[in-house]
Amino acid sequence: MTALIGPALLAALRTLLPRACPGCSAQLGPQPGLCPACHAALRPQVQAHSPLRPRPEPHLVTLGPYSGVRRRAVRELKFAQARDLAALLGGALASGVPAEWDVQAVVPVPLHPARQRQRGFNQAELLGRALAGALAVPCVPALTRTRATAQQARRHGAQREDLRGAFRAHEGFLPTGAVLLVDDVLTTGFTALACQDALLQAGAAQVYVAVVAR
Repeated sequence: MTALIGPALLAALRTLLPRACPGCSAQLGPQPGLCPACHAALRPQVQAHSPLRPRPEPHLVTLGPYSGVRRRAVRELKFAQARDLAALLGGALASGVPAEWDVQAVVPVPLHPARQRQRGFNQAELLGRALAGALAVPCVPALTRTRATAQQARRHGAQREDLRGAFRAHEGFLPTGAVLLVDDVLTTGFTALACQDALLQAGAAQVYVAVVAR
């Protein structure tokens, strides 16, 4: 049904009509986002192991595995126009970013323009704005997707598309110091790796990563 309703009308209906919590289906009432219990379950954690680093070192902040309330919240954000969830999820991620990372800017993973037009927004950008606001740093469009690629979650092993060269970083948007790359979900890590490489090649001093789930 959501495909037949415009984004603005859907957002208004979400505000006016009774709706269920995306995490547990309890009635939300007028409050946005998640119910208090599901919100409390979003606990950020810093991880040292991922495909993004050859050796263990703290570099990734996430709210946990892609299951339960995290999976339902991400899907509601991406496919049901629940944009109010971005502020909640981004704020939860921001509370887990270590101060010693000294992040100077937040960089969202971009969608290809055609896909963004189809969806109407980039969920990583919404998360990035929320994260940046909570960290009191700018959210900068430092990355461009130069070609459309298949959704990584729908591919397997050796069949996954090589994403090298699919992103370009713009040096003028990069501050001096570390940046925080933001996306909704980390699956294989191929997309984040390609973005990380582009940012480092453009002169980023350090790239950390924040995702809702992995």
